[in-house]
Amino acid sequence: MLLDRFPRVSLSHAPTPLEPLDRLRSVVGGPRLWIKRDDCTGLAQGGNKARKLEFLVADALAQGCDTLVTPGAVQSNHVRMTAAAAARFGLRAHAVLERRVPDTDADYEENGNILLDELFGCTRSYVPGGSDVAAACAAVADDLRASGAKPYVISGGGSNPVGALGYVACAVELLDQASQLGIGITRLVHGTGSSGTQAGLVAGFAALGSPVEVFGISVRHPRMKQEEMVFDLACRTADHLGHGGTVKREHVFADDGYVGPGYGLPTSGMVDAVTLLARTEGILLDPVYSGKAMAGMIDHIRRGTFRESEDVVFLHTGGSTSLFGYKHLFLGAQGGAPHQDRPRSPP
Repeated sequence: MLLDRFPRVSLSHAPTPLEPLDRLRSVVGGPRLWIKRDDCTGLAQGGNKARKLEFLVADALAQGCDTLVTPGAVQSNHVRMTAAAAARFGLRAHAVLERRVPDTDADYEENGNILLDELFGCTRSYVPGGSDVAAACAAVADDLRASGAKPYVISGGGSNPVGALGYVACAVELLDQASQLGIGITRLVHGTGSSGTQAGLVAGFAALGSPVEVFGISVRHPRMKQEEMVFDLACRTADHLGHGGTVKREHVFADDGYVGPGYGLPTSGMVDAVTLLARTEGILLDPVYSGKAMAGMIDHIRRGTFRESEDVVFLHTGGSTSLFGYKHLFLGAQGGAPHQDRPRSPP
């Protein structure tokens, strides 16, 4: 099997459900729509990082490490799940939190994921937006070593060739589910940020010889930068798998038209998309990743990017706990069909 030789711990409730979005489709039209429920991975309210952490924590334990160190934004889903994984395995956790979002309120600073980080026992330090978080994590690791600890540094989002194996596993799982349901998935849409989820999917589908297109909606970087990040990591992940050379540049696409004013900063399309899915399907998205990705997918449907004969999967990467850090956006929300927030790069 593709992943049998890699150390792995059990953290996720896999396989996660693959469900139709029939009520959403009745509103927005377009192709047959499905949702891959990686918000249901189980660990710490679920999310995509559980898959990555299965391989990262296994690697940390194999090296005899006792502390996980990782960066993220203040309302980071990755930090929340890393802290929970550390607690599950009796490790300590420290987060370097970057203040990427300006002019925050008390909910953003104290509620949502921050509250859960505290409950999981994660210690935290803060750096200004735009800081070199890798260097900051390295400095924390040096201090921990000096105190006798053995730290394991996890890159932002768990996005390295070890963590990306989690989404190679997801690619295998998704194709198996599609086979059981008798559907031919043409595209998978998701929010792409630190690049590990998209890179793992691209590498996994390439290694399996699958034609499924991974349709990224960038939540942070311009298209070219995001695509280069994903391509680089997908190639390194394929090499790690023993399938070097299978990933091609044309396998990577990331639309940057739904980022809005910046990472973690709201757009009207995101608010509309989160509200619409809640009121049509009873599913909660998050305001940073999946909300913007859903806004992008709906806009592409309305623009005719997808054929009605296609089976398109939306990957829900979790993170609804961060809604509590943005509650002012959703009180009194109307939930109309999302509209585009700024011009996008063509697919």
